[in-house]
Amino acid sequence: MTTPDELIARYDLEPIPHEGGLFRRTWAGPERPDGRPEGSAIVALLTADDFLALHCLPTDEVWHFYLGDPLDLLLLAPDGTTRTAVLGPALRAGQHVQLTVPAGTWMGARVAPGGAWTFFGCTMAPGFTYEGYEHGDEEDLTARYPAEAARIAQLCRP
Repeated sequence: MTTPDELIARYDLEPIPHEGGLFRRTWAGPERPDGRPEGSAIVALLTADDFLALHCLPTDEVWHFYLGDPLDLLLLAPDGTTRTAVLGPALRAGQHVQLTVPAGTWMGARVAPGGAWTFFGCTMAPGFTYEGYEHGDEEDLTARYPAEAARIAQLCRP
């Protein structure tokens, strides 16, 4: 069975700036006229003692489950609705091996309760750059999504 340490070594994972977890960009497409790559892909590892902070992107992001335990994603939509999606292998239980998070949706994640780690990937087209990346602010997000205040507090970093 693969371990987190093996994944860190194999992919030379490093900390994800601002968000938490570890990652490695595995692909970036050709550069577009606006400087962004046509597309990009990463692999990432998140352990139960960390979380991916709430953030928002200007384009859709496709999440892929690879190994480990399920990952709970809190999704805060621009229209004010919220939901939790679970990335994982149990399709009959409603988990997703692939999930598209629409542009403009706030997203944050934790390994599901009882789990130890999750290895997953994200793909974007056009590719990811920090242009347009928004880091979640607890006070602002709590005001916009008061029903999720407790989870927002758990998924924000200064």
